[in-house]
Amino acid sequence: MKRLSYEGVVAAAPVTVPYVRYSIESAHWWLGRALGGLVRGAGVAKHEIDGMCVSSFTLAPDTAVGLTQHLGMSPRWLDHIPMGGASGVIGLRRAARAVQAGDAEIVACLAGDTNHVDSFRHTVSQFSRFAQDGVYPYGAGGPNASFALLTRNYMRASGATREDFGKLCVAQRANALHNPHALMKKPLSLEQYLDAREITEPIHLFDCVMPCAGADAFLVMREQRARALGLPYARILSTIERHNAWPDDPMQIRGGWAMDLQEFYEHAGLAPRDVDFVQAYDDYPVINMMQLEDLGFCGKGQAPEFVRRHSFTFDGSFPFNTNGGQLSAGQAGAAGGYLGMVEALRQLTGQAHAQVRNARVGLVSGFGMINYDRGLCTAAALLARSDA
Repeated sequence: MKRLSYEGVVAAAPVTVPYVRYSIESAHWWLGRALGGLVRGAGVAKHEIDGMCVSSFTLAPDTAVGLTQHLGMSPRWLDHIPMGGASGVIGLRRAARAVQAGDAEIVACLAGDTNHVDSFRHTVSQFSRFAQDGVYPYGAGGPNASFALLTRNYMRASGATREDFGKLCVAQRANALHNPHALMKKPLSLEQYLDAREITEPIHLFDCVMPCAGADAFLVMREQRARALGLPYARILSTIERHNAWPDDPMQIRGGWAMDLQEFYEHAGLAPRDVDFVQAYDDYPVINMMQLEDLGFCGKGQAPEFVRRHSFTFDGSFPFNTNGGQLSAGQAGAAGGYLGMVEALRQLTGQAHAQVRNARVGLVSGFGMINYDRGLCTAAALLARSDA
């Protein structure tokens, strides 16, 4: 069955509520600030936003429906997307189809979390039934141990070195220095990366994201509405999502992107060589390597060599995570899955702090819900400048 195009539906009005390391506010407060930013930035009244997608780890015991009462909203279309780092792309694609079908005219896609002193420990302990029963009681809870296994296996299979992972981290830090919202404000050298303290072998300090509080958001609407509002926008060319991909792999060496790669590019009428920049979910460097391979930029096991050939800075070859990504901007819970999306929208509408020259097509990739030995959710979107 041929998929419908997204023609006539666009994304606009990227908003970031500046991140902080810790916050005594609730997730509701952060999400409310993001909604306020959308209303002010787009010049729309709150009641004109008749659809909403929400992603948050710390919103509980509320879900998206509880948030509507807190925010004084009355949407006719609502979705709650608890998919972590894949939430931004999945929110985009579902909102786009809702607008396309006429179920909503303007959809606010919101993601945000607070970070109390004990928020991360609580989130890890309650993350999933698998975590509660099979991992956390034995002291292996949290992503560090899981990604240590994935990283060690990837290094053994591909020949990747810590220097390869470090090159990505150093490049992202260089990009982050231009991003006023990034929490990491100091340059990072490869020597500093290599000398950093070990967390869980082979992962060291700068391989790990910093949990923080913050929110990101954007709007989805018809192109005519964006023009009437005077909003710069990006066109949606193609999206994919996949869950629990390759379940028979004894350990994750590939993500769901690889299952849908051909359809992804064919739907947009593009190839990997047509992409001007990539915003990839980056809670650990190994997942960057996996995305470079599974999204078609190099062959399986060839990402280390690909990394050695490129600079990854916004003004160099293969611009990658041009706002610093989570590794240098911080991980505001579920907003980590929106970080790449709002940056892609800024790049394609000329609003980026570190602008990629002549950027016409961008790719956003998401990865989420790690369950000990694999991430369960993957997604990707191809977006284009309005005149591209």
